[in-house]
Amino acid sequence: MRIFNNFNEIGDIRNAVVTTGSFDGVHIGHKVILQHLRNHADETGGETVLITFHPHPRKVLYPETAGKGLFLINSQREKIYLLEKAGLDNLIIVDFTVEFSKITSVEFVKNILLNKLHARKIIIGFNHHFGHNREGDYEALRKLGSENGFGVEEIPEQDIHNESVSSTKIRQSLLEGNIQKANAYLDHFYIVMGPAKPSNIMLAEIGFPSYPIQVEEDCKLVPPNGVYAVTVNGGSQARKGMCFIRKNQESPIDTLVEVHLTESDEQLENKVLSLYFHKRLREEKTMTSLEDLKKQLQIDKSQIDELIF
Repeated sequence: MRIFNNFNEIGDIRNAVVTTGSFDGVHIGHKVILQHLRNHADETGGETVLITFHPHPRKVLYPETAGKGLFLINSQREKIYLLEKAGLDNLIIVDFTVEFSKITSVEFVKNILLNKLHARKIIIGFNHHFGHNREGDYEALRKLGSENGFGVEEIPEQDIHNESVSSTKIRQSLLEGNIQKANAYLDHFYIVMGPAKPSNIMLAEIGFPSYPIQVEEDCKLVPPNGVYAVTVNGGSQARKGMCFIRKNQESPIDTLVEVHLTESDEQLENKVLSLYFHKRLREEKTMTSLEDLKKQLQIDKSQIDELIF
C-alpha cells in the first residue's frame, strides 16, 4: 500500500477507483466499501484509493462540542495497518484544517478527484456527504460524473450495515468493556498498537513481568479498567497475553496499558507491539498486599490458559 500525505506527492494511479471518509475502526461496513472498490478496480485493471482525514474533522470543526469528547477506535498507526491488511492500494491522508473544510463539493471533485487523481469511478456509502457544509451528496456527484466522464456508485444502506450506527455501537461496546460485541461489529479484533516500555518492576518481582504500552494518541479509545485476554504480536511470534488497563481520567495520554506474556519470558522492551483483544476477564480490584495480587493474577492467568485463541 502506498501512503501519501498530500495531493502533490501523488504520481500515476491507474484507473483510480476512489472513496473518501474517516474509516475509523476499519469495521465491517468499511470493508464492504473497500471490497466494492477492489471489485471495480480488478475489472478495469485499476487501483483502489481512499482519501481519509487527520485529525478527525469533528476535532477541527467542533473542538468544544461534538469533537471535544470524541474518542477514536484507531490511532493512525492502527488504521494504516488495518487498511493495508484489507488490501487497499493507495491511502491519501489529508491534513484536515478549517481552510480545507471550506473547499466546496464541486471544487473537491474537479480539483482533486479529477485533476489530481483522474478518478475513473467514485464509490460512496449510503447517505454520504462531502465538501463545505456537507453540501455534496450522491445526486450532486452523479450529475458531476455524467458531465465529466466518471462513474459513481452509492452502496445501499443494508449492504454496509448502517456504517454510522455501527461506529457508534463499536465505541459504546468498547466503553462498556464488551470486547466480544465490539469485535463482532469490527469483523476483527480490537487492537492497540504501540512501543513497549521497560517492564513493571513490582509485577516482575511476583512473577508477572509486564510491559507498559505507549498509547500514542490522546483521542485513542481505550476500554475501561480491568484485565483482558489478548494475543500479542511483535516479539518472535504471536503469544497469549494478559493485559491490564488503568485509565487516567485527567490525562488520557497517561492511561496505563500493560501486557504480560502468559506462556513466555521473552523480553519485549522497545518493540512495537500489537495487542489483539479477545475478552474482558474482570474489573479492576483493589489489593491489600502483593501476595493477594499474586494470587489474583494466578487466577486470571489460569482463565486465559483455558481460553481457545
